[in-house]
Amino acid sequence: MTTSEERTRVHVFRDDALGEHDAVGLAAAIRSGEIGAAEAARDAAARVREAEARLHAVQTHAELPATYAAPGEGAFAGVPSFVKDNTDRRGLPTGHGSAAFTPRPARQDAPFARQFLSTGVTVLGKTRLPEFGFSPTTEYDGAEPVRNPWHTDHSAGGSSGGSAALVAAGAVPIAHANDGGGSIRIPSAACGLVGLKPTRGRVVANAQSRQLPLDLVTDGVVSRSVRDTAAFLAAAERHWRNPALPPVGLVEGPSGRRLRIGLLLDSPNGVRPDAVTRAAVTETATVLEGLGHTVEPVTPAIDPRFTEDFLTYWGLLSFLIGATGRTLGAGFDRHRMDPLSRGLRAHYVENWHRTPAVLRRLRRTKEAYAAAFRGHDLLMSPVLAHTTPPLGHLSPSVPYRTLVKRILAYVAYTPVDNVVGTPSMSLPAVSATAAGLPIGVMFSARPGAERTLLDLAFALEAERPFRRIQDAPEAAGAS
Repeated sequence: MTTSEERTRVHVFRDDALGEHDAVGLAAAIRSGEIGAAEAARDAAARVREAEARLHAVQTHAELPATYAAPGEGAFAGVPSFVKDNTDRRGLPTGHGSAAFTPRPARQDAPFARQFLSTGVTVLGKTRLPEFGFSPTTEYDGAEPVRNPWHTDHSAGGSSGGSAALVAAGAVPIAHANDGGGSIRIPSAACGLVGLKPTRGRVVANAQSRQLPLDLVTDGVVSRSVRDTAAFLAAAERHWRNPALPPVGLVEGPSGRRLRIGLLLDSPNGVRPDAVTRAAVTETATVLEGLGHTVEPVTPAIDPRFTEDFLTYWGLLSFLIGATGRTLGAGFDRHRMDPLSRGLRAHYVENWHRTPAVLRRLRRTKEAYAAAFRGHDLLMSPVLAHTTPPLGHLSPSVPYRTLVKRILAYVAYTPVDNVVGTPSMSLPAVSATAAGLPIGVMFSARPGAERTLLDLAFALEAERPFRRIQDAPEAAGAS
């Protein structure tokens, strides 16, 4: 490894039990007896320790099982993985990325954790997230940030940044993530992964989300291959399937179906992507046209007040946490929440009287967004308005008003799918930045149409295989 690589790039792929397998491949090797589940867990734990010294992606390490049963029938039986630290895993504390309280060990698994565990994964611990998942970068006020394995001077995204960093670096092949405004898709874009936010209601909902006036959060995974994400959805469905949605089943490759894709380059709130991002999305659109798909411009008629309304709702969530945080753990003090959380709360206190109108307009977004799908199977856009920023640009220690402007200029595309509840997926673009950092392209579909997203993702992956961190050449600079 060169001096430059030691400074900027981190991966832990090597010749051990995990090899270069994705989760599906590793599970097959465990089922066949080629690899033991205990060996896979031990080697993954060693990789995690090596990566963690540079990436700081792990919140809590779990003890490895003393004994391992024969591989079960789960799609990922014996595959090492992690749970994000805003979801209860029995016996481990849930800290939500916050220093405002002392977390207690969870007495039982959260409903989604049970669904995730039903796939057969071996949980090695919990991954870091920014405080309460509010930020699109996994950084802290006074603590080490999670670093991007493609370039350690840059953000790994958020809020599922810890999970994305471990998967991209090769420590584990798949990890839990969730998305309330882009938190699966943003770190996937930053780290060159596949990140699918399922339709609202596709997987088991958590109790907290169901109590909110507008449920934004959906759980899922981040992975290095399309087939891992497809296998996860199929396995999760075997644990529990929402009868109100069409089944996904196991998607195993592209169908050859030709799709009409609406291309949205400028965001609904008028933010224009930077030149590098625009070029990467346009190049991916050209590849899709070469595969026989139709790509044409589209402009959803989203209410121009959407961004401000989403910010107010975001503030409401921080306000509610501040009011109820004592249920999370010992000694909760809202004054110890980080500056971003406190700024969001203050924004809501100033604008609380607008809550009924904000909720009404956000709910109406569904009608305008649905109109954009008339004549289109999918919508295509950047995941983010500019390339992955250096650490510090979005740190919660940046003054609140400056920070919020920066966040809104970065996260300009993803929140609409959370408000509407539509499925949305980040895939690596066919090109990267000059520094070798990945760029994400987002595809969104009608509610329940995950099969269409996976179909297209398989086709893109086959046509232009996603860049691998262990193979990509090191590039100079940090642009």
